[in-house]
Amino acid sequence: MRVTLVQNAPKLNRSNLDTVIEIVKSYIGTSDLVVFPELSLNGYSLQDKLHEDAWELHELVSLEELSKEIDIVIGAAIKEGAYFRNAALYFHTGRLLSMHKKVHLPNYGMFEEARYFKAGDVFESFYVDDKKVSMLVCEDLWHESIHKELVRENPDLIIALVASPARGFNDSGLTIEKKWYKIIQKVSFESKAELLFVNRVGFEDGLGFWGGSCIVNSSGEVVKKLPLYKTAIETFTL
Repeated sequence: MRVTLVQNAPKLNRSNLDTVIEIVKSYIGTSDLVVFPELSLNGYSLQDKLHEDAWELHELVSLEELSKEIDIVIGAAIKEGAYFRNAALYFHTGRLLSMHKKVHLPNYGMFEEARYFKAGDVFESFYVDDKKVSMLVCEDLWHESIHKELVRENPDLIIALVASPARGFNDSGLTIEKKWYKIIQKVSFESKAELLFVNRVGFEDGLGFWGGSCIVNSSGEVVKKLPLYKTAIETFTL
């Protein structure tokens, strides 16, 4: 399975969809799955812009069409009735196969997600051909209850969409990177699953995102890694 990790810097507006379509088209025929970060159709610091920029699912028909030729996983702010969701979307064979609504919305320090989004309350896996897949969004992975769910689900592949700001700079490296890698290595080892970690880069309203997207094998080892702080798109074979 050829997987393309897109570590990019989404803009804080709806123009991201055009960029996503351009990127996806360029990997048709050379990749089986393209994965983008959390909220990559919107940008992270949306706040009240949600009312203008959140997507309704019927507006993403172009991604459904593209998924007839290549699978797409992407993060987006989705309008669902009276609520807004921070969601991970999996498009496959011309349809939206699965949508994970972020369950754990951070609401501390620099984060205000719970103020604007409605949390999901369901965690479930799904099949892509013969492969069982679980999707999560960022903060979900910081909770032991989710780790236990993953072990119970016993997926073949875990996909984590992330928008993690850089913090904890010191002489030995970036503290938040070390914390994240410790979590995802533990999760992949306990679940005996391969894990795709896709984090964004760029700056938004004083927040700088660090990237470091990677692939972790089922033994909990980081086997492929993208650079820190830089836009990067690479295809790997699982």
